[in-house]
Order: sequence, then C-alpha cells, then structure tokens
Amino acid sequence: MTRFTSNAPRVPRLRRAYYDCRYGQLHLHQAVPPGGGFDEATALLCIPGLEADGGFFHSLLLPLGMDRSVYAVDLPGCGQSDPIGSPVGVADAAAALGDLLDSLYLRSVDVLAHGGGVAVALALQQQRSGAVRRMVLSEADEQQRALSRNLSCPVLLSQLPPEAQEAEPALRAFLGSAPAFVPS
Repeated sequence: MTRFTSNAPRVPRLRRAYYDCRYGQLHLHQAVPPGGGFDEATALLCIPGLEADGGFFHSLLLPLGMDRSVYAVDLPGCGQSDPIGSPVGVADAAAALGDLLDSLYLRSVDVLAHGGGVAVALALQQQRSGAVRRMVLSEADEQQRALSRNLSCPVLLSQLPPEAQEAEPALRAFLGSAPAFVPS
C-alpha cells in the first residue's frame, strides 16, 4: 500500500465563518492549526475595537494559528456580522461573545483585545470568569488598567505595533505555545 506524503509546509488554514448569537450572526476570521485543531493550545479570541472588525488581527492569524485555533470576531453590527439597529453596549457585546463560546463549545479561551475591545474583554471576563484563561489588553486606558489588576486571570498590558505580527513573539511567550512561525 502506497501512502501519500506531502512536502508542502504545514501552515494554518484561514477561514471565514458565521455563528449565531443573540444579535443574529457574528462573522469570524479564523485560523485552524495544521493538525486540524486536535491537541492544540488554548483557543485565542481576538476582540477588535468597537466599530472595527476582526480583520484588524489578520496578520496574527497565521503565526498564532500554528498550534491553536484563533477567532478574530466582527462584533455585532460591525464588519460582516449582521447589521443591527443601533450599536450594542459593552456588556451586550460581551454576552454575544459568550454565545459564540457556547456555539464553539469552548470552555476556556485566551483573549487578545485592542482599543475599544478591551472594555468588551473585561466585561466578558466579568460575565464568564471561568472561561477566560489569560488576557492581553492593547491600548487599555487608565481605568481599564486599574480594573485589570483585580482580575482572576493573568493579564499582559501591551501595545500592538503597527505591524501586529511583530507582537507575535511576546504574545506567544505570554500565552504559551509552540515555537514561532517562520514563513518559507
């Protein structure tokens, strides 16, 4: 019996998907690890600023998706998620992300939040403290920094560089996972 072997580089598959939440469907930019998602590190949920979309994290999908599923979400009413009448509040956006975690059957996630998404991440941690393992908060204001000191999970306060992929080594060191992605 002949077995097919491929010399192709093992890289994450990038996908887009929609999942139901209380505001219709949420759009995701998703990285699936080369192993198909089995025996991987804790999934990473990326939360952009309010009024932004998950495409902000696109340059991090490949490097961080080498050993974990990465979900960069378009918040309700933003990006390619279903439109809604008026912007949702922070607590409501966090509740929609809770719906997403339920749909994906994720009991535990790491969270990377940027700008206005920091408030949503903090609300998600408050609503589902057992589900958030670690948090990386980029561009947190002083009040958010103070709140982050009282969380039950480890928090890294960071500033994502203009080329977000440059943050990959520091993110990987904090989140814990396989060696850095080296494109061929």
